[in-house]
Amino acid sequence: MSISLVLTAIGDDKPGLVEQLSTVISRHNGNWLESSMSHLAGKFAGIVCVSVDEHDVDALKRDLAALPGLRITAEVSGEPPAEAGRRLTLVLVGHDRIGIVREVAQVLARHAVNVEELNTHTASAPMSAEILFHATAELTASPDLDSSALVRELEQISNDLMVDITLDETIRP
Repeated sequence: MSISLVLTAIGDDKPGLVEQLSTVISRHNGNWLESSMSHLAGKFAGIVCVSVDEHDVDALKRDLAALPGLRITAEVSGEPPAEAGRRLTLVLVGHDRIGIVREVAQVLARHAVNVEELNTHTASAPMSAEILFHATAELTASPDLDSSALVRELEQISNDLMVDITLDETIRP
């Protein structure tokens, strides 16, 4: 029987880390299903979902733990929740400050919006030296989400916060 494992990996970034990780997974007949990997502040960080025969799980975990330069955790994935509802893309730009991610996350939670992917960065404003916070998020929400109320509440976080929400009106079964 095949088991899905979710692996998280972090270490000092250098060439060859993905090759090392993929070699160990292949050696144990693991099938690389999906992943997201990034370079951030000199570190390599990744999350990978693999499918592997239940008889190979312990050996795979042991060999992954022995990889030099990477700290890897492995967890058996549970059943994915039913994906009913709307897909949303959220784009935010505003003056950077402490707590902005927490404030946005609180608004999303109040509206029962699930964050599936979040990418953030800071950059200088084009016409000034001010630092702007940029966020792009892929979200899911129930079919009855009041997106106008969500935008209004996000805009109330700060006077300078520009919010753009795009809805994919396809309701997933």
